Formats: sequence, C-alpha cells, structure tokens
Amino acid sequence: MSFVLDQVRRIDAQLDRVQLANLPSATSPCAPKSFATSDEHDLQPSARIVALQTSIRGLTPSASNHRALLRPEQIQVLLSALSHDSHTSRAASEESRTGKEPYETELEWLVVSKATAQAYGHVLKGILDQTLTIADDLWYWDETLGSRKYSALYALQISPFQFWHWSSSLWEDVKARSSTFNVREAGEDARDTIGQRWQQFYGLVRQVVRERSVAEVQKHVLSPVTRLRGEIRQKQAALKKIQLRHANALGVLLGEGLANESVHGGALATPKGQHRWKGSVARNVALMEAVLAKVNDVSTPVDKFDAAIAQLTNEDAMYGAEIYDHSDLEGGDISIQPQAVAERLARVLAMGLPQYTSSAAALVSQHGKPSRVVRYWLPVTVGILSSSTILRILVNRQAEIVQWVRELGATIVDFWHNWVVEPTRKVIGTIRHDEGSEVSIMSKRSLEGDRDSLERMVVDFAIDNPADAAGAGNKLTENEIADIRAKIREGDLTPVLKAYERDLASPLMGSLRGNLIRALLIQIQKTKVDVEVAMGGIDSLLKSQELVFGFVGLTPGILVTYFALHYLSSSFTEKRGSKARKQGKMLRQLRNIDRILTNSHPTEYGELFYKDQGLLLCEVHVLRQAAEKAMPSQIFKEFSEDAEDLCDVRIGAERQQQTAARIRAIADGLVSRQTPAIRSNKATRLGKPNNHETL
Repeated sequence: MSFVLDQVRRIDAQLDRVQLANLPSATSPCAPKSFATSDEHDLQPSARIVALQTSIRGLTPSASNHRALLRPEQIQVLLSALSHDSHTSRAASEESRTGKEPYETELEWLVVSKATAQAYGHVLKGILDQTLTIADDLWYWDETLGSRKYSALYALQISPFQFWHWSSSLWEDVKARSSTFNVREAGEDARDTIGQRWQQFYGLVRQVVRERSVAEVQKHVLSPVTRLRGEIRQKQAALKKIQLRHANALGVLLGEGLANESVHGGALATPKGQHRWKGSVARNVALMEAVLAKVNDVSTPVDKFDAAIAQLTNEDAMYGAEIYDHSDLEGGDISIQPQAVAERLARVLAMGLPQYTSSAAALVSQHGKPSRVVRYWLPVTVGILSSSTILRILVNRQAEIVQWVRELGATIVDFWHNWVVEPTRKVIGTIRHDEGSEVSIMSKRSLEGDRDSLERMVVDFAIDNPADAAGAGNKLTENEIADIRAKIREGDLTPVLKAYERDLASPLMGSLRGNLIRALLIQIQKTKVDVEVAMGGIDSLLKSQELVFGFVGLTPGILVTYFALHYLSSSFTEKRGSKARKQGKMLRQLRNIDRILTNSHPTEYGELFYKDQGLLLCEVHVLRQAAEKAMPSQIFKEFSEDAEDLCDVRIGAERQQQTAARIRAIADGLVSRQTPAIRSNKATRLGKPNNHETL
C-alpha cells in the first residue's frame, strides 16, 4: 500500500501549499467577522471554525503508515462538520443568509479536499488490491492447468459439489414432470397402491437420467480431465477480462484524478489555480463514483470502458461544474457549494465502496480459485474420521508420550549445558588465563619430581661405584659429583651404563651383587623421564593453542543451535532464502514491466493507454514492496523516485521505458553483489513463474 499512501500524502501536501497560502489572516481587511471583538487581545474563533479546523487536522495523513489512511467511517464523521446544526443561533442563521466569510468558505473547501484525497486513496487501494487478488487467482489456474496432478486434485476437490449440483438439477426436473406426484401422499394411500406409486416415481427418475445421458453424449466424447481443463480456461478468460477492466479503472483514476493534478499542478499556486483545484476536487468525486459504478459491470466491454466512464461523467452536473472567481465580488462566486461535494463524497464512501467490494468479491468467487471449503474438505474429512483413532492412540500411549517429551526436553537442556554453556565458559576462562581451565595431559610437577629422583639415583650409584664414575677407586669429590649432576640433567648416564655393560658379561654375578638390577631400574626411570619430557612438549603445544581448541569444542554446539533455530524460524515465518527470493521477484517484476511497455501501443500524444497504465501500476506496486525489503534504505529512496516517474502517465511511454531501464540497472547492480551460493539459489527460483506474472 506504499504507492497509495505516497499519492495521498502528495495530494495532501499540494492542498496545504495551494489553499493555506491564500487563506486570509485575522488582521487583514478580509479577516472573518467571527474573529472581530471589542478587545483585540481577546480574539475567539467561532465554534464552526473550530470544528472545521479540527476536521482538517483529523483528515491530514499521519506519519505512520498504519494510520495515514483513515477508515471511511472516520472520514464521514469528519465531513459532518460541514453540515449546519438545526439548533444554530440566530446570529449564525443571519450570517448564513447574508453569506459566509471567505475564511470559513476556504476552510470548508479544505475539509472537502482533504476528505476527497482520503477517499481517493481508498478507491485506489481497493481496486489495486482487487487487481492483485485476481492476478493470484490467475496464477492458481495457471498452476492447475500446468500439471495433470493438480488438475486431477482439483477434480477430486469439486466432485462432491458437482454431484450435489447434478442431483439438485435432477430432482428439480423430476418435480417439474411429476407435479401430480407427492411423496408425502404416497404414505397416506392404501397399502396396495404404495408400491405402484413408488414404481412410477422410480420410472420417472430413470427416464430423466436417461434423457440427460443422451443430451450429454457429446460431452462424454472428451475425457473428464479435458472437460475440466476447458472449464478452467473459461474461468481464466473471465478473470482476465475483469482484470483488464480493473487495470483500466486504475489508469483512469491516475490519468484523470487527483494524482495527475498533484504532479502537474504548478499553476495551481495562483488564486485562479486555487479555484481550478476546487473544480478538480468536485470532478474527482464524480469520477470516482462513475469508476466504481462501471468497474464491475460485466455488460461493459473492456475496450468500451473509457467511453462508458466518459458518458457517465458528461451526464454528471458536478463533473462539468466550474468554480470561478469574480474580482469585484468579495470571496468569489462559485457554481457549486462544498456541502454538495461533501454529500456526493459521503455517498461514495457509504454506498459506492461497499457495493464495489461486494460485487468484486462475487465476481472473483464465481471465476476465481475455489474457496477454502472446496480446497480443504478432503484433508479435513480425513482428519475428522481418523480423529477417534488418533485420540485412542494418544490415550493408550499417554505415559510413553509424556516420557518421550520429558526425555526430549532433558536432552535439549543437557545439550545446551554441555555443548554450549560449558565450552563457552572454558573459552572465557582461557581468555582470562584461568589456571583451572588450562588444557593439560600431565600434572605440572610430575616431570620435575621424576627428574630429581633420577638424579639422586644416578648420584648414589656413582658414589657407591666410583670406579665406573671417575675411572679410579678413590672416593668422589664434590666437584666430580657436581659434574655428574650436570651431565645427568643433560641426559648422560655414563656411570650407570658402564656398570650395566660390565655386569652384562656375567649377568648372574651382577644380579647377585645387585648392580645389574639397580642399573636396569635406573634406565627404566630414565625412560620414564624421557617419555615425560616428550609429553611435556606436547603439553606445551596444546597450551599454546588452547584458545583454538576451546573454539573447536564450542563450534559444534553453536552450529547445531544456529541451524535448529534458523530452521524453526524459517518454518514459521517462511523466510528461508528470503533475500534471494525477493531479488528474484524484483527481476521477474522488471521483466513484466518491460513486457507491458514493449507490447503497449502509445496514443498519438506518446502516452500509454489507461489499461496499460493500470497494469503497469500493479507491477510497480509489487516491485516496490519487494524492493523495500531487499534494498538498503538510501538506495530504496532513490528507487522510489524512479518508481514514481514510472507510474506517471504524462511523461510518455518513451521516458517510462528509459526509467524502467534505469531501475533494471539498479536491480542488476544489487544482484551482481550476491554470493555465488545465493545467485545459484536465485537462478533456481527463477524457473518458477511469478504470482503476478499474469498481469
């Protein structure tokens, strides 16, 4: 509805510039008498002027899109400020007889103009929404015709209703032929005549069925699916005529209504232009009434729609009324009063719009896609018939289902705590150098203790066997012991290895003396220290990459949680791949716009016909809705300006084609920045027809 709101806001802004600029001030010689009092510092406006000003403020569109367009009931209430109260004072009655002040007259026209702008938005919105609904129905029939599976499903959906229609027509025919036969009377007759009367009734039914079968022999030449597809094509043809009539109505409202005046209204800023604007408001009310009366008239051919509107407006006195200004008359002289325009506008809101809505809904229901009852009666029936079985299963397995739900909840909670919360806590501890969260495969003091033990064992062995340590049988000195300690730290176990090699020559004697076993155990301790040194290196490597391992442990839980939440969100909001889908929709809408501009035949003035302009408006409206969600705000603002130019029928078809090419360049620039994955998804989706491509 953004296009409609933009039009209403633009028209309202033009009204404020044109009419408020010429309102007489309270200090001017033309100031309203209602402001004149004995004390200049105590100026109080009359109650009627206050009511008119309140209506003007109420009819001004708000900044919010939800409240920019008032409801028809609210517009009628605000228009009631123009009607005179039956209990007006005597002074007000005398003033109404002698003529109103220019200030009050201008306020009345401003109320009527703003209310007309609001009503104009409602009419545009109603016809535009109905046209898009028809486009959706046409897409539904295209999809049904494009697949035999969908055609067979549609035949199954409508089969009960076709049988009911056939039975009803058969019963009506039987009742018409047996006017003397009454089923209720058959029970009251004698017992011997009941069988004869029912036999006559069944014979009549068989005769009617036989005659109907003979009459439908030609239809049975074709298969049921073929006949069904022919009926669908007839519905499509009827919908396309309705759609073209609605598109023509949109073009007329854009080309002849207030939207055209607001765009090409530079001369309206003058006083004479202001009166011309008042005449335009009156003509627009008559135009809206004529369009609403003819848009759903199936007896009016599509190519004669413009002529039918012209005939209605030419016969309307309000459409041809002129509002002019005499410089020698204070306040001007007008051929039509704002109250008369307000009455016609109230009739449009109270009768024209509801009648249009009801008639359009009747036409669409007759030729559009089936109702929800027709489309969903089969699954609903299956659900109702199987509801008792499903309920019995739920009752019999209630404990198992409850236990399954509990286990599912416990699994989700444990997964969240063990794979998301705990890894996150460890990563945070690693960042803060928390000793309790360090990654380690061995204790901190294990290597130091084993190395000191090895040193003591080798030193003691060297002291007990000085010949193997120093090559002499003397007692080792402190310097020699210190040298042995230094070598042990470097991994040199020469005293132990010499004794081990000597005792291997006579293992039995070495074992008895104890040196062989002692040397063997020291080497086992050395092997243990070497293994711990290697493990310490691995431990240091793990500590240097501790943050990486922390994120590796956190990644599975985060990924599973993200994809689960994304899947649930996509299932409920239907936004899976929304960006690529919206950009693909923009490209399809641009293609439809290009088709409309290429296939159109401009008038002698180089402008599009109203029918083509209405179709173009529908496509641009859908394009703007897709672009608003797919484009950045700044780019969308520039795009909206081009979209407004594209909807302006007065710029000519050639300039509209140039504008469409500029918009396509913007869209192609956005698509070119997509990732290859998104682009491949978009290319896949482009194979599916657009919901509004039938426009």
